[in-house]
Amino acid sequence: MAAMVTFLNLIVMFSMVSTGKSLSVNYYEKTCHDLEFIVLKTVKDATAKDKTVPAALLRMHFHDCFIRGCDASVLLNSKGNNKAEKDGPPNISLHAFYVIDKAKKALEAKCPGVVSCADILALAARDAVYLSGGPKWDVPKGRKDGRTSKAIETRQLPAPTFNISQLQQSFSQRALSAKDLVALSGGHTLGFSHCSSFRNRIQNFNATHDVDPSLNPSFATKLKSICPKKNQAKNAGATMDPSSTAFDNTYYKLILQQNALFSSDQALLDSPKTKYFVSKFAASQKAFYDAFAKSMIKMSSINGGQEVRKDCRKIN
Repeated sequence: MAAMVTFLNLIVMFSMVSTGKSLSVNYYEKTCHDLEFIVLKTVKDATAKDKTVPAALLRMHFHDCFIRGCDASVLLNSKGNNKAEKDGPPNISLHAFYVIDKAKKALEAKCPGVVSCADILALAARDAVYLSGGPKWDVPKGRKDGRTSKAIETRQLPAPTFNISQLQQSFSQRALSAKDLVALSGGHTLGFSHCSSFRNRIQNFNATHDVDPSLNPSFATKLKSICPKKNQAKNAGATMDPSSTAFDNTYYKLILQQNALFSSDQALLDSPKTKYFVSKFAASQKAFYDAFAKSMIKMSSINGGQEVRKDCRKIN
C-alpha cells in the first residue's frame, strides 16, 4: 500500500513537470553571453583546490533531477518547520554547494535576475564530467527554479541497496530507459562512498549468507577491513572505483569482475538488457561517453520550476 501511495504521488508530481520542450542550447545567447565561461571557470577553480568537487556536483545534479525534476530544489535551505531536500537522509553527505553559490554570485553581477540556479547546476555537472576527462555535451537551458523542497521526498531517490526491478521502476517513472539507467549509473566512476551505503553487502546480507555472494570474496575482505562492525572511524568508506577522480569506464569493468561497491551496481547484471549495456560500456569507453551524454541531456530536461531565484538557497 505504501509503495502504491508513493507511486501515485510520483505520478501527480511528474504530471506537473514539463519535459523541457522549452529548453534551448542558445537560451541565454542574448541575455547572458558569458554564462558557460563563468560556470566552467568556477568549477575549474574549485576542483583545483578540492578534487572531490566534480563527483559532488554530478551527484547533486542527479539528486536534484530525481525529485520534482531539475529545479534546484536540492539547493534550498530548510526554513522554519520545513525540512528541505538537502537535509533528507540520502542528501546529508552532499557537499560543494558553495560552488553553485559562487557561480550564481558572479552571474548576478554580470546579468542580474537572468540565469536560474537549476541551469547553473546542470552546467556545473556537465563541466564536472568534462574536467574529469569525460565527455562534453551542449546543455539545453531555460530551466526555472522550484519553490518547494521537502526532505521526505528524498525517499524517492534510487537507493544503493536497490535490486534491478526497483531500479528499472525508478528510472521508467522518469521516462528513462534501461540504457539510460546503465549509462547514468556510470556516474559512479567518480567519488567516494561511506560504509553505510554498502554495509548491507558485507554484514548480515541475508538468512543464508553473511556476505553478498555476488561480491568478489577478496574485495569483500577488503571492505570488511575498512568498515569493521565495531570501532569504525566516522568517515570510513571506499572510493567508487580505483580511479575515483577520472571519468572513465572502469566502473563497468568492476561490475563484470564482481568488484562494484553497491548492490544497485551489481544488480545491473540481473537483467539481460542492462547486462548487455554493462558489457558494451566495459568494452568501449566511447560507447559509454556517447550514451552518458545523451542520457544526461534526457534526464536534465525534466523541469518543473517557476522562478529564477536571486539566491540559490532561498525562494524569492
